[in-house]
Amino acid sequence: MTDVTRVLLADDQALVRAGFRALLDAQDGIEVVGEAADGREAVEKTRALTPDVVLMDIRMPTLDGIAATREIAADPKLADVRIVILTTFELDEYVFDAIRAGAAGFLVKDTKPADLIEAVRVVAAGEGLLSPSVTRRLIGEFAARAKAPPRSAALEELTDREREVMALAAGGLSNEQIAERLVVSSATAKTHVSRAMIKLGARDRAQLVVIAYESGLVRPGWSD
Repeated sequence: MTDVTRVLLADDQALVRAGFRALLDAQDGIEVVGEAADGREAVEKTRALTPDVVLMDIRMPTLDGIAATREIAADPKLADVRIVILTTFELDEYVFDAIRAGAAGFLVKDTKPADLIEAVRVVAAGEGLLSPSVTRRLIGEFAARAKAPPRSAALEELTDREREVMALAAGGLSNEQIAERLVVSSATAKTHVSRAMIKLGARDRAQLVVIAYESGLVRPGWSD
């Protein structure tokens, strides 16, 4: 990642794009490098501009945000691009599909300006944008509707500690919280998370959480 975080805005509403552009361009270290009015244009401009972060509306004409995210995530040349889904409702029924498709997380459109700026920086740094509360409500909500999956053979590639760390991440714990739970350093916890991501082919922490559920490593339904 360069010193300047380059952002692409994808939304079919010009007023929304203008508002985000004005906010982000006013920040040190963030530059809006392009805009797209639909999903197809978002894919094309992502390929042409290779931004660090794409703020992607989930509902757009021509190609929706999920399909656009899937295309971008499938392109090896765009492996470093992080996609944040923008949605009107916090529990939009399509958000889970978007994360499965390769999004690093999501934001509601009425997010406070400071939180939007912080989200762009967090995602650009390679972190997933799923808070513990969002992990519980979002992943738990949709995973609970599916049949319990068989335990994936892919998990056998992980060490016992990596599986343990992956399960804690799926529970919404940060690296610091995982380190505290396991009585290890934050750097060690981060290393275990990174190794699990590499072995399972997860683009980021958000996808690691999804894999934890889909593989049967963890089940929804924990208590708050």
